[in-house]
Amino acid sequence: MSTEKYNTNLAAEYYVLSALHRLGVEANLTLGNKKSVDIVVVRDAGDAATVDVKGLAGVTSWPVDNLKEGKANHFIVFVCFLKRIHDLTVVPEVYVVPSEGVPQFTYTSPGEAKRKVVELRRMRKEAKQYQNGWHLILKSAGPGPTGGTLE
Repeated sequence: MSTEKYNTNLAAEYYVLSALHRLGVEANLTLGNKKSVDIVVVRDAGDAATVDVKGLAGVTSWPVDNLKEGKANHFIVFVCFLKRIHDLTVVPEVYVVPSEGVPQFTYTSPGEAKRKVVELRRMRKEAKQYQNGWHLILKSAGPGPTGGTLE
């Protein structure tokens, strides 16, 4: 893995972790290189959510070859730095998608490689309900507050 790609993913993970903490959520980064859970969110005693973060420095698509089938309380957060990852004044474009919903946005490329990707242009067109959908992670399985928004 190239240093730039690694830094993109790490920057995306910390961006999501920071956003969740800004919303008052107890969230922890998991450690390890090959994992499908990057962040664990504790919403209440016995109620947790897991997050897999996908980072994109450019504006094309996120590879999702390693995604497992959808699981309840598991979210994929797509973070796009819009070709300006080094510009700290730029707010990334973010989509928070329940893992069960990701297959509807997944495209498998033709040819031998057959890469599975989620395209930014498709998310912009078809997934507006998930853009900045932080509230989806914040919702508790039981009664109580449903969280806020990050602006």
